[in-house]
Amino acid sequence: MGGHKLETFLLNSIIPIIFLGLSAGAIYLSGYSAAYVVQEVFTRLGRNLFLVLALIIPIMAGMGLNFGMVLGAMAGQIALIMVVDWAVIGLPGLLLASIMSVPLAIVFGILAGMVLNRAKGSEMVTSFILGFFAKGVYDLTVLFGMGSIIPVDNPELVLSRGFGIRNAVSLIDTRGALDQMIMLNIEMFGQPIQIPLGTYLVIALFGLLIVWFRRTKLGQDMRAVSQSMPVAQAAGINVDRTRLLAIVISTVLGAFGQLIYLQNMGTLSTYNSHDQAAMYAIAALLVGGASVTRATLVNAVVGVLLFHILFFSAPMAGKAMLGKAEIGEYFRVFIAYGVIAAALVLHAWRRRRSESIALKAAAQNLAARQAGESA
Repeated sequence: MGGHKLETFLLNSIIPIIFLGLSAGAIYLSGYSAAYVVQEVFTRLGRNLFLVLALIIPIMAGMGLNFGMVLGAMAGQIALIMVVDWAVIGLPGLLLASIMSVPLAIVFGILAGMVLNRAKGSEMVTSFILGFFAKGVYDLTVLFGMGSIIPVDNPELVLSRGFGIRNAVSLIDTRGALDQMIMLNIEMFGQPIQIPLGTYLVIALFGLLIVWFRRTKLGQDMRAVSQSMPVAQAAGINVDRTRLLAIVISTVLGAFGQLIYLQNMGTLSTYNSHDQAAMYAIAALLVGGASVTRATLVNAVVGVLLFHILFFSAPMAGKAMLGKAEIGEYFRVFIAYGVIAAALVLHAWRRRRSESIALKAAAQNLAARQAGESA
């Protein structure tokens, strides 16, 4: 029994264990000071954790990893561009962008949910392709629609031809709006460390809402749908509506998460910032030990810590090992895609293994029953 538990633990924790070793080695090779590592951890945890938490709801509903969360990131960016154009600065500007992003994200989420309801069993692949399609629509809207059809008056936003948004948008007036709301300054390892307490409070509130949401009727319905859609349908649960709500909620939260990310960065790369929002968030969640069918708050926190420690230390570690920081850059991109592939392979293997064990148990029970009847 003990050996089986150990085997199960190792199978469920193999990716976090590997990343823990890689992160420890990268920090050692990079030569970064302890104070620098701690500061980066606090900064990146606040910057990225909300986006990762936004993935939990669709997993709870049995829809797997929501690559389509990028639609929410696009909604947040469109709202933020409009707020910058209107010159609403600071925390009010961030709040206005959040409010404006909600109806956009709801519309995008409904459209995505309707598509995914027609692709039951292939949600992850479908949402991945859907993200590419949405990127084309987004680029068309921002590059040709804004300034021509959609009024944009700020000359610093518009290209010289008179329409279309510039490739980089400065968010200097909104930078740190949430982070600086409550900034905790402490001393650690002989160096000043800044902790964006305002951001952490928002994330903590969201975490509590997820815990509460699991206990609501909708949360229980999502878990029932995840376990078996036919059984949930027979129990009177509207499966399609429940799945659609899961995607809508994830898309809205993805918009909020992208706004938190961008206010920390201070710059909006108009045509690229949203590209990796879902990819890196999914990779971080999987690094924390989550799977396609199960994800917790602990998985999200651990995953962001391990993934981003490796992310910022890999370039210097690559330079220390081979004299080229580019090696670390290539390595961390490889890791982001590799961990997703590894998690999907492990998920398929575990499913086949559990099915094989169940079949063997059923065969043994049948043989025992037949033996009892013959006796």
